[in-house]
Amino acid sequence: MSIYDNARQQFADWGVDTEAAIEQLKTIPISMHCWQGDDVVGFEKKSGSSGGGIQATGNHPGRARTPDELRADLQFAYSQIPGVHRLNLHAMYLDTDETPDRDQIEYRHFASWVDWANEQNIGLDFNPTFFAHEKADDNLTLAHPDQGIRDFWIEHGKRTRDIAAQFGAAQGNACINNIWVPDGMKDHPIDRMAPRKRLENSLDAMLSEQLDSRHLLDAVESKLFGIGVEAYTVGSHEFYLGFATRKGTLLCLDMGHFHPTENIADKLSSVALSVGEILLHVSRPMRWDSDHVILLDDSILAMAQELVACDLLGRTHIGLDFFDATISRTAAWVIGTRNMQKALLRALLLPLDQLRTAEISLDFTTRFMMTEEIKDLPFNAVWAEYCERMDAKCGKALLRELDSFQSKVSVRG
Repeated sequence: MSIYDNARQQFADWGVDTEAAIEQLKTIPISMHCWQGDDVVGFEKKSGSSGGGIQATGNHPGRARTPDELRADLQFAYSQIPGVHRLNLHAMYLDTDETPDRDQIEYRHFASWVDWANEQNIGLDFNPTFFAHEKADDNLTLAHPDQGIRDFWIEHGKRTRDIAAQFGAAQGNACINNIWVPDGMKDHPIDRMAPRKRLENSLDAMLSEQLDSRHLLDAVESKLFGIGVEAYTVGSHEFYLGFATRKGTLLCLDMGHFHPTENIADKLSSVALSVGEILLHVSRPMRWDSDHVILLDDSILAMAQELVACDLLGRTHIGLDFFDATISRTAAWVIGTRNMQKALLRALLLPLDQLRTAEISLDFTTRFMMTEEIKDLPFNAVWAEYCERMDAKCGKALLRELDSFQSKVSVRG
């Protein structure tokens, strides 16, 4: 009997079908973020500060410097990740010799990304870039008191929606256009309401055109605070939860945009009662929004379990958001994405029917005993089987692939 056959029998003893879990995992796309590959620099041919409380630390060799280098790195990373793939692209990652400002970008500036993604069978998601620009230096964009600056960013947002809709049309599936703005203040404001009214009005103007939901899904993303906006964030969780509920957009929950001690998994079942669909940005905060590469830790396992136990996989879009320049960027992509997949597989391998029966019967002793005993089940054997079927390496073989690729890109400096 093979290691997997033995594992399959052990799970069957608990009433779990490993084959069904593997087949379901094959269908769950994860949207990997482009900005891990170049430390959130982008490819605009103009200077700009990072801004918005965003900072990638470290200078590990191998940062992608051009769209072609970034696509080559992504292509390698995807080859080491089993399953269905998407790419989350920021508006600052245009591929053109032109120098359009943010309110002038068009689909043609990103057409090469669509051609590449279609060749690779990778779905695309998109984001307006409301940071790293002189008109965001005050850490105010859509909520800025200057109408001219607001209009600039409203136009940028409109153009990203149009570009994202064309992505979706060209690929035959919906592209998520996720809106996050850095707006806030370093010290305590006198008037907290006025900026939020300006933000709401700007968002309404940005989203005023009805676009085909088969091609475009709008999402809004909150944040607790960032560098330079420690005292007040205009687009708080409560603001966007209300907005998404009223306006019918997706709500993005970024695990790095709450207090590090908050259980973000616990929010899923609550917000799912008020919004139709959810976008996740899976990350790992450490004391502040530091966007560390995700580990297979309790927070990720809890997130995956909540998605499966609450039957939210069909209503939730899973994306990643971390950037670490102290380690190999491709290794960060591969290990981080695979950790999300491992967490999902573990959730799919839980005897949820038995656990629910115990819970609804108020038999908390059985629930307690089961949740502890099933931790010893051979999840790794099922993961290894999944990888083998998807022609993806595991263990030391994977490490050799990652090291080999890193040695090739390290010459970039």
